Formats: sequence, C-alpha cells, structure tokens
Amino acid sequence: MGLLTIGAFAKASRLSPKALRLSDELGLLTPAHVDPVTGYRRYAPEQLDQARPVAWLRRLGMPLARIQRVCGLDTGAAAEAVRAFWEQVEADTAVRRDLATFLIDHLTWKDPAMAPITSPLGIRYAALSDAGLVREDNQDIAYAGSRLLAVADGFGRSGAPASAAAVDVLKHLDSGSVPAGDLLNVLEDAIEQAKQAVHGIAATSSSSEECGTTLTAMLWTGSQLALVHIGDSRAHLLRGGEFFQITHDHTVVQSMLDDGRISPEEAASHPQRALLIRALAEGADATPDLRLHDVQPGDRYLLCSDGLSTVVPVEDVRQVVTTVSDPEQAVRRLVNLANRAGGPDNISCVIADVVELQ
Repeated sequence: MGLLTIGAFAKASRLSPKALRLSDELGLLTPAHVDPVTGYRRYAPEQLDQARPVAWLRRLGMPLARIQRVCGLDTGAAAEAVRAFWEQVEADTAVRRDLATFLIDHLTWKDPAMAPITSPLGIRYAALSDAGLVREDNQDIAYAGSRLLAVADGFGRSGAPASAAAVDVLKHLDSGSVPAGDLLNVLEDAIEQAKQAVHGIAATSSSSEECGTTLTAMLWTGSQLALVHIGDSRAHLLRGGEFFQITHDHTVVQSMLDDGRISPEEAASHPQRALLIRALAEGADATPDLRLHDVQPGDRYLLCSDGLSTVVPVEDVRQVVTTVSDPEQAVRRLVNLANRAGGPDNISCVIADVVELQ
C-alpha cells in the first residue's frame, strides 16, 4: 500500500486534518513525506498504530502538548499519566456540576421580568490602581461606581491616556438608565466610541509605537450585570464558595492553549503571554465579548488587570476574595500581594458585592 493522503489518513486514524497538522508542528506525528513545493502531507499506513493512541487521548479531551509528553513515556508511566489526567477531569467536572445553571445563564438571555427578585439588590464596591514597583507610570485605570465597574490596561507610550479615554466613554452609563432590552446594544456602541477615542489618541501621538488598551467592564441594572470584555484583563465570580474566571483572554498564548498546542504550565511562562489578539488599538481586532449575568445575593465579582493575574497565584487571589469581607480592604490586600511578588506591572482591582438593600 502506498502513502495515504492527509484526508485518507485523517479518516482512518479518527484525527482531523487540523489535529494532524498540529501534531506535526509538535513533532508528535510527523508525515512520512511532505511535498517540497505544495507542502502537502502524506502518511505511511504503519503510522496508524502511532496515531490511534493520539486519537483516543484526544477523545478524553487531553491537549496535544500533554499527549506528546504521555506518548514519550513507557507503558506504566503513560498509564499513570492518563489516570492522573482523568482524575483531574472528574474533579473539575464535580466542581462545574454545581455551577451548571450559572453557565447556562452565560449563554442565554433572561428577561428580568420572568424571574422577579423578592428583595431589591444593590452593589457594594471598591476600586484601586497602583503603579507597582518597577514601572514609573501607571497606565491602568480602575473605576467603580453605583452602576459601572471597569478595568483598563493601557500599553504603548500613550497607554495611560488610551485606558483613561476608554473608561471615560463608559462613565456616562454610571448615571443614566438603560432599558434591559437595549443594554448589550448600548455597550456595543460604547465600545465603538471607545475605539474611536483610542484611535484619536494614537493619531495625535508623537511616538510611532502602537498604543491601545484592554477593557473589561460590567454595568449594573439592578437585577443583572452586563459584561463587556476585550483583551487580557479579567473578570471573576465568587458564588457559593466557588471562585472562577468568567472572561476569556484574547491573547496569542490563550489561542495556543485552546488549540492544545501548549499546556497550562507552558502558557504561564510563555514569552508571548502578553501578546494580544484583540484590543482597543489602531489596526487591532476590537470585537468585544458581550454577555448578561443574572446575579444572586452574596455574589462577589473581581475585575483585575494582568498585573495581578500573572503575578499572584489564583489560589492566593481566591483566599483574599473569599475571606476579606470589606471590598476596600480586599482590593488593598490584592495590590499588596502583587507588590510583594515584585510588582513588575501596574496593578488594578475592582471588587463588587451584590447585596440586598434594606
């Protein structure tokens, strides 16, 4: 039997052409022949025995980078690695099972009138931004008001005015009233205005260096929080004792992680971990993530720049968010943790508690 085309090999191995290409990039499953002109890959039939374990592990949800390590182990060690991976999957599933209703709310919009709240709710909030211990200037903005919560992380020589301009565009929402049905449209329009404001700053800057900002913000309606997110600042939720991230980083490294090309451990130390694929910047993809979140009394939200999330371990952040009840004290504690870890970047935190109004 001759060499198989990538399509035929994909069908026989139960691996998609994309997975085969990624496996080739990782050196996990190298084609028997690559055409020097077209780059077209062909595989030997005997490579199916090598491909099938990869396909089985992919069905378990194991990232390719981890599969590469497992396939390099002897039989006993590989079996133990698969067992450890599956134990972690089951542990993660057990945690997420209790949050299934909340995750469904992420994907579906609910009319507040369909789920009336017995007691009126409000938010108790605090914001703090700090330059850190290394950088001379603070290009972050942290803002918290009765309706608006926001964190922006500027970059480039004009990063500070860029982040300030993005948040300033949203501040008018802090005092106005927006109908629930128009909320996401209003936020989308505000992001477009923020993008234009940042572009204007870039156009008048004397520096040729690119400037822009991330933006993660939440708008309180009285029964819901609307989230708008672009970049690698983050939003987290503490609910029922569980603490989890509710935004997805728009970075090159996160994209590689999603594709299974690197492991979480490799992502944490990757040299390109700060490289954004979405941001409010000239020439960048500025498409925001927009969602509505139904809230519950006792919910606590944390918004932060990467000056906290890339320096302080998530378990340390969780401990502060869980145990320090006063929002002002909590944001100060988080900033102190980042500075105690070296404070290599600007640090911004916003905490908001959903409380029943008396």
